[in-house]
Amino acid sequence: MRTRETADTANTVFHWGYIILPLVVFLLSVIAVAYFYRLLPAEVSYRFLSDGSPDRWLPRSTVILWMVLPQLIMVILAVLVTWGMARLAVRFRALDSNGTAPQGMLKIMGNMVALPQAILFFAMLDIFSYNAYQVHLLPLWVNAVVVMGLGGIVLGILFVRAIRQTWVANR
Repeated sequence: MRTRETADTANTVFHWGYIILPLVVFLLSVIAVAYFYRLLPAEVSYRFLSDGSPDRWLPRSTVILWMVLPQLIMVILAVLVTWGMARLAVRFRALDSNGTAPQGMLKIMGNMVALPQAILFFAMLDIFSYNAYQVHLLPLWVNAVVVMGLGGIVLGILFVRAIRQTWVANR
């Protein structure tokens, strides 16, 4: 019995794989900031009218801060949530009688944060590309719909797999 508890504890500790997608999106954001920083004017347009023309401006450093800070906060949130849930999974492992492993759910929970991060990343790229090259990418609403649609499909597949695993373990 002691060996099983030790193995379960070792499998449920925090792993960086639980938050790999938020980390990748954050890293891509930092790389984009490093690339575009020298190309951006001192005053950066961050809001656009429906025809694509600029409407409001802020200093370059403020725009960069407001584009990267939420990304960092979401990564920290993903770390805290998955770390806390991994600790709870170890504590309540004895109560789990269906034989399912919590690692799959921890991966879903931690990586789900990448969905809003991807939308923020696209908004940042659009702001940077307009101010550096006067070119807009896709409208933000199109990107949001695509990211949420693809994310919903992937999450649906992962949830179905988790439900099947629980169903098979309970048979």
